[in-house]
Amino acid sequence: MSFSMVQRLLTVLILPFFGVLIGIGIFPGYLIFNAVENWSVSAGNDGLIHSLWFCIGLGMGYIAGGLGVVLVTGVFGAIFALRGREGRFPLKSMITIRWGIALVFHRVALLFLSTIVPSMFSTLYYKLMGLNMGKGVIINSSRINDAPMITLGDGVVVGGDATINGHLVEMNELVLAPVYIGRGSLIGGGSVIQPGCKIGANAIIASRAVVPKWTEIPDGETWGGIPAKCIRRADGSKPS
Repeated sequence: MSFSMVQRLLTVLILPFFGVLIGIGIFPGYLIFNAVENWSVSAGNDGLIHSLWFCIGLGMGYIAGGLGVVLVTGVFGAIFALRGREGRFPLKSMITIRWGIALVFHRVALLFLSTIVPSMFSTLYYKLMGLNMGKGVIINSSRINDAPMITLGDGVVVGGDATINGHLVEMNELVLAPVYIGRGSLIGGGSVIQPGCKIGANAIIASRAVVPKWTEIPDGETWGGIPAKCIRRADGSKPS
């Protein structure tokens, strides 16, 4: 069987599987909604009062169902997470297929993940997906891709909508390259960290900066711009 046929077959099989996962995830939300509505009916509420409780049950069910989807995809996504598999791999390989499946799990989680960051639930999701993080880490973004490739040291803060990638595709190969962010560093909102980057302790990446692949940033420095460059050294001086 050709690789293209394998891809098509897996696509046909995996889409219904994700439908089942989403259904399992939202099931607690349905139970909560159903319980609130049944209570309202049994309490004799009608008209606007019943409509109010109906909407409350719907809202509570939405939150519970969204959390369920995120956690269910995290649990099953952990099975396909490529832990410790850095390197270059042919696009037509089982490693690439496994990476692609893990990516789809993350995209399913994105249906609700952005609503709950930062929280203990989003932190749990990232840990399930293989993200390596120290103590006191704050992640205010749903755009951390390739979680097993990412290491966040103690006290790292990831700003809103910051993107951290542990992969790229070049020369017909999937490249998986770890990203390391040292303790106490700040990743500004809307910034992009490309694969293979090493960011030292207490460094600052300015908002909307784009750090090119395999960039190494020393401790304490501030980088900004597109592409990102040093705008302040650790001693407070500016580069000439």
